[in-house]
Amino acid sequence: MSDARQYFSLPSPFAMKRGGMLHGAHVAYETWGTLNTARDNAMLIFTGLSPSAHAASNQDDPAPGWWEGMLGPGKAIDTTRWFVICMNSLGSDKGSTCPASIDAATGEPYRLSFPDLSLEDVANAAHALVTRLQIEKLACLIGCSMGGMSALAYMLLHPGSVRAHISVDTAPQAQPFAIAIRSLQREAIRLDPHWNNGDYDIHVEHGGRYPDIGMSIARKLGVITYRSAMEWNGRFARIRLDPEEREDQPFGFEFQVESYLESHAQRFVRTFDPNSYLYLSRASDWFDISEYGQGSVLEGLKHIRIERALVIGVSTDILFPLEQQEQIAEGLEAAGAQVEFVALDSPQGHDAFLVDIENYSRAIGGFLTRL
Repeated sequence: MSDARQYFSLPSPFAMKRGGMLHGAHVAYETWGTLNTARDNAMLIFTGLSPSAHAASNQDDPAPGWWEGMLGPGKAIDTTRWFVICMNSLGSDKGSTCPASIDAATGEPYRLSFPDLSLEDVANAAHALVTRLQIEKLACLIGCSMGGMSALAYMLLHPGSVRAHISVDTAPQAQPFAIAIRSLQREAIRLDPHWNNGDYDIHVEHGGRYPDIGMSIARKLGVITYRSAMEWNGRFARIRLDPEEREDQPFGFEFQVESYLESHAQRFVRTFDPNSYLYLSRASDWFDISEYGQGSVLEGLKHIRIERALVIGVSTDILFPLEQQEQIAEGLEAAGAQVEFVALDSPQGHDAFLVDIENYSRAIGGFLTRL
């Protein structure tokens, strides 16, 4: 049995880590499979920054999900065995309360009055959802990219609530390179005159001002870092556009890779709220597990108590480098978990977990069969 998007009302008020609170907030989620009588076959997936809760197709929403090849009957995450929950992050505009949502106190969108968002808030919202579903302990918690940080926060803040963990291409804290890239992305949005200090036209279908250029540049920066130089060289080399495909303006697009980035950005620009993007991006930079270990990442990880873990990284990931996955594996092992570490050589870089389904399926599916 599968359900399309559902909504869970968070406890009200919902206190935020960095101050402030939300009233009447909710998060969107989807589920696949069936929760067994013992309620011990539940799995929760935290997404990256931009995906929705629609990780895979289901009977009510047959559209392919962002992890379609990984999740479903007979797949690596086998929904004939597991009851799978995927939650849209608090602060994301894919169904959860976010800066574009209406603040009941004013009747207007929150915009920049939305409280400072942390990934700990995302984790606490997820724990409230799991508790509401009467699941005392998750059989497995999966976190991908930014979601891997949310998963670490979940296990730290709610000890004893998770049996096993799968960490996918994530980090225990943002490194300077990742912070620099996200800072540039945020700057591109903020410097777009149509961003207007967060007061743009949220309902873009009605026309009005909207930071298209800033969002486009932000997305292009992201896509560049999500893939590897090997991938770019293999796909595009220095191939130029045909003369009729080039822009008829000074310094216009000349190479295929430029056209690819532009089309990728245009598909994204008006599908994600700019203020939500800013809040989630900053939350990723703020997360630092060393806060829980007197300034030490390894000491922070030692506070996590789980039985088993699978940590996957890819050698071509420049955004969340392989050494950060090694850090996570080392810390969880020091905390007493039985840890499997998998380093893949996928050429796709950080996005490999969305593209190299064969190798990720082998690692994740193999791990889950041993639970």
